[in-house]
Amino acid sequence: MAPSQKGKQGTKGAKQIVEENKATLKFYRNMAIGCSAGTVLINLIFFGISTVTVIMGIIAVLSLTAAVQFMVFMSRPKYSESGTILDSGNDLNMEGGIAENVKDLIILTSGTLLLSLLSNYFWFLLLLAPLRALWMLWGSVIQPWLSQRNAANQEPELDEKKQRKLERKMRRMR
Repeated sequence: MAPSQKGKQGTKGAKQIVEENKATLKFYRNMAIGCSAGTVLINLIFFGISTVTVIMGIIAVLSLTAAVQFMVFMSRPKYSESGTILDSGNDLNMEGGIAENVKDLIILTSGTLLLSLLSNYFWFLLLLAPLRALWMLWGSVIQPWLSQRNAANQEPELDEKKQRKLERKMRRMR
């Protein structure tokens, strides 16, 4: 769809989604492999390997592997026996989808791997991932549940006009 057109956004075909998913997977897989391999090579050649570097490197590589494999699982298309696409899988480029959060995790972890070459203190950036997950859990599950529970316990407040009318009615009944 041309950017200048207004109105409803066009829908993508199954074949287009599959092709875009392949390109997206290739990009993020290459990013994860490149940052991991580059960090390991530079650490081996120029810096000493410390316990912190090894442990945090393993955690980073495991999280990158899990994130890429999750994206592969999400986007796996289903084909019929004749080769036509039955289901294109989830669209990895959809705004607001879970794939967007997984891509953010890959970017954060890859950046942390590269920045850890400068200082071991950059490993603390990996704490942003669980903090973001807790923030999303709070905003989408916990806070609405608490506010719904509190709203059910409170009596509906009367506006001034209804309150005066109710008071007059109570005076008449005495």
